Amino acid sequence: MPRSNHPRRRRTQLAGGKNSGQPVEEGLELDRARLGVPQRESAPDGEWAVRTITARNAQKVYTCPGCHHLVQPGVAHLVVWQEDAMFGAEAGLRDRRHWHTNCWRGRSYRYR
Repeated sequence: MPRSNHPRRRRTQLAGGKNSGQPVEEGLELDRARLGVPQRESAPDGEWAVRTITARNAQKVYTCPGCHHLVQPGVAHLVVWQEDAMFGAEAGLRDRRHWHTNCWRGRSYRYR
């Protein structure tokens, strides 16, 4: 039997029975749970925080600074910001960029 291409609807059930009043989603999405903690990477050009965005969560169009092509909605990619930015951690977070995964992994450290 062919699979349906339609997304499943989220069902909620009440925690602890019918009368508790707290809705609980069935099956915690592992992707959403992982989004909260970025990985740290050390490179010759600084300390970086790298967060993975799944294809399901990619909803906007961004320009990848590595190849200058568009990161389309529905394409898994990385959000990267510098943790040891010159003007502090908040400035690094404001300057975050969306990279294709391969562009980030193959980036060059040459300074021009």
